[in-house]
Amino acid sequence: MRGTPKTISLPRRLIIDLMHASMGVPFVSLSRSLDIGPLQEARAGAMAPAGWAAMFVKAFALVASNEPVLRTVYAKWPWPSLYELPKSVASVAIARVEGGEECVIPQRIVAPEAMTLAELDAEIRRAKTAPIDEIPMFRKIMRVTRLPLPLRRLSWAIGLNFGRQRGNWFGSFAVSSVAAYGGGELHPITPGPFIVSYGMVGPGQTIHVVIRWDHRVTDAAPIARVLTRLEQVLNTEIAAELRAAGSKPIRAVWT
Repeated sequence: MRGTPKTISLPRRLIIDLMHASMGVPFVSLSRSLDIGPLQEARAGAMAPAGWAAMFVKAFALVASNEPVLRTVYAKWPWPSLYELPKSVASVAIARVEGGEECVIPQRIVAPEAMTLAELDAEIRRAKTAPIDEIPMFRKIMRVTRLPLPLRRLSWAIGLNFGRQRGNWFGSFAVSSVAAYGGGELHPITPGPFIVSYGMVGPGQTIHVVIRWDHRVTDAAPIARVLTRLEQVLNTEIAAELRAAGSKPIRAVWT
């Protein structure tokens, strides 16, 4: 059978490099359905509710502000060690269409716990629609992705294996979801150390959440505690911010 050779695009080359960097990371997963009734009520009444990605990014970062392990990465150089970052750095998987091709590019957000939901949501929405050259992180990624393979491998090795550079390149946690396209239980992989995925809101106002993490950094018991705390933060701090942002106007009904 004679097919058609196709050139690998830059966005697809990026994913190939990302998968290569993720090889060998000892990931473990924990999933749970979270009860988000109070959050759903607050979001339904909000004038302009933030997207789910923004809410999960901020909620996880708020949990991480009191859980140093969620800001800890595994570094190989100059010798194997754990490196604690001073603040969270999120890496959000952004789905885009470039040159007629669907692709995913990670957007880096520093200290999301200190941002408002509106600011986070605007940052994520802008990353979905603005030209690649207008997004600093995208420019940085594509500049490296254009390099020849040996130089790309070297750049990724430096970004992955020095603790300080992990925060600059890959962040302390990632968020990825396909809920906007119909849901499903997604188990994505990254170079680590933490990646959060969520599904669609289901019956009983629950949402299924999966956390995958580098087992070299922590164990299952702390992550189980993190899921409990994540549910609490979504229903308290995040819901309260949605309410404070303004509610939908109530229409008068004439009888």
